[in-house]
Amino acid sequence: MQSVDRLKRQMLRDAVRENLEVIEGRAPAGLRREGRRARTAFRAAALVGVPLALFASINAFSGGGTSSPEVVVVAQRTVAPPASEPGLEAVSWPAPKSIDPTLFHLDVKTIVLDAGHGGTDPGADAGDGLVEKGIALDIAERVRGKLLGGLFRVVMTREGDETVSLRERARRAREANGDVVVSIHLNSIPRPDEGGIETYYLGPTDDPAIRQLASAENRSSGYSLSDFRGLLEGVYVDVRQAESRKLAESVQGELVSSLRKITPGVGDRGVKSAPFVVLIASEMPGILAEVSCVSHAEEARLLRDEAFREAIAEALARGVRAWADARNLAGAGRSGNG
Repeated sequence: MQSVDRLKRQMLRDAVRENLEVIEGRAPAGLRREGRRARTAFRAAALVGVPLALFASINAFSGGGTSSPEVVVVAQRTVAPPASEPGLEAVSWPAPKSIDPTLFHLDVKTIVLDAGHGGTDPGADAGDGLVEKGIALDIAERVRGKLLGGLFRVVMTREGDETVSLRERARRAREANGDVVVSIHLNSIPRPDEGGIETYYLGPTDDPAIRQLASAENRSSGYSLSDFRGLLEGVYVDVRQAESRKLAESVQGELVSSLRKITPGVGDRGVKSAPFVVLIASEMPGILAEVSCVSHAEEARLLRDEAFREAIAEALARGVRAWADARNLAGAGRSGNG
């Protein structure tokens, strides 16, 4: 079954790549090699490529819950072949109809939990012995205990106080055939009067504060500059961004509502996008959750309390489970209707 899921994902990636070429007005690589004889094939590729290109636009993992699938409407276009390929004629196609991605039945089975930092990388430090790496691992272990025993397989990127580069974390997630990665962190904000919870999914940002945070979290990436070119080529072509946002919204909502029962003044810093390496390189939907703030005196005090960390873990588990169950039920329902 794992090999089938892997094959599905590879087929989707190949289809996305080829059909983006069509949308951008370039014949797919195979057709460009055939020159003048490729005219008919190029027309066919454009027509077949429309629904697949739309599928790439709305994300292969969308369609959970009762909401309708997100659709990007593509207006009618005429694509001219490159000047270097005079044997190809311009191709026009109508606006496509939407395709429900749950037809692909891509269920969530394996959840990867990534406890931030560890070993020689302590992460955020409250200055009195409370450090991010230990709290993040404690919370991750609690989340694992709450997700195990159900329908999910749970994998940890680190099980103890070990130094693990972001590259290695992503490799472990991929080798586990993870369907989603949840990276658990604690925040530290320059202004000590500010605290709260925020959850990130993969995407660009123009916010200087988020750029600074991403730079700090990406420090021990383990990648070289040449490696990064390959990583970035797949960031926005891949079919995971919209579903990662849905997961982030589910987790953020659970964290805020749960922790406000304990400390009503906890801040809701929202759901945001950021280019974290662990999310880019894992090649699966994922989030990075800043579940509390060690630089905020009240939140740091609460983090020392086992009951508070248990509440964080319970909220994280509920948010992940709600998102995954919605996806799996949508796939099962469509399968039953078929």
